[in-house]
Amino acid sequence: MPRKVIIIGSGCAGCTAALYAARANLNPLMIEGTEPGGQLTITSDVENYPGFPKGILGPELMNLMKEQSVRFGTDVISEEVTKVDFSQRPFKVWVGEKLYEGETVIISTGASAMWLGLESEKKLWGKGVSACATCDAFFFKNQHVVVVGGGDTAMEEATFLAKFASKVTVVHRRHELRASKIMQKRALDNPKINFVWDTVVEEVKDVSQGKVTAVTFKNIKNGEKKDFACDGLFIAIGHKPNTELFKGQLALDKKGYIAMKKLPSMATDIPGVFACGDVQDAIYRQAVTAAGTGCTAAIDAERFLSHNE
Repeated sequence: MPRKVIIIGSGCAGCTAALYAARANLNPLMIEGTEPGGQLTITSDVENYPGFPKGILGPELMNLMKEQSVRFGTDVISEEVTKVDFSQRPFKVWVGEKLYEGETVIISTGASAMWLGLESEKKLWGKGVSACATCDAFFFKNQHVVVVGGGDTAMEEATFLAKFASKVTVVHRRHELRASKIMQKRALDNPKINFVWDTVVEEVKDVSQGKVTAVTFKNIKNGEKKDFACDGLFIAIGHKPNTELFKGQLALDKKGYIAMKKLPSMATDIPGVFACGDVQDAIYRQAVTAAGTGCTAAIDAERFLSHNE
């Protein structure tokens, strides 16, 4: 028998959708995916989520969210969705060879930050390496941080960080920025922000100390390398929405995010399929905004079911 609601993904958006769907007696099925809990599970201190004045560890927050949704009747599968078919209701969702059917589907597969691909970067993630200035700038008051990137995201991150850090150094592999003129001007005119051109980051130090102390720059024109002292590294080369599974099934925007039919509803172009969190949000990408859209998606699904039963 088809489930009332199937939720694909288990970050802030997915867990909140599960909580609201469960409390509406819809007995949702949440399929966690390869990263249960989403990006917050690789975030150390979360200090901007309401209700935790002393902050909370990312994995702990996600465990609490999952526990709360399960308490009210969410069933959880700790596996990955391998295929979907949204051509007709009930919708089909495969986990390996096993088929699940749902009268509605809520997609909350998130978006992944694009990384440089360095082993040291990975080991120091959450220990001075970040991909979210809005989340982590507060930790770098009066410190020197490096931002990698040359687009709007990098300029926005650098400008925001300059409100907290004593100095922001933007490193870009080209000699000119890709950012829009207004974003470029804002960063170039900021006395706290300076630029290193034609350069890439080759290493993040110091893994042995468990914190960022410097980065190794390499000039791509002459091959010259040098260590550059800093207290933090922000990667701002973009995000990639986790939508490979839905290509050809749902309408996506030009960046690959799920296109919403009519905000503030979380409805996609297929009636009965909803999306929430970073998989449809290229702008805010915050835990609290993801949770809000998860709530909206669950309410949308409940109303859809009541009108279509």
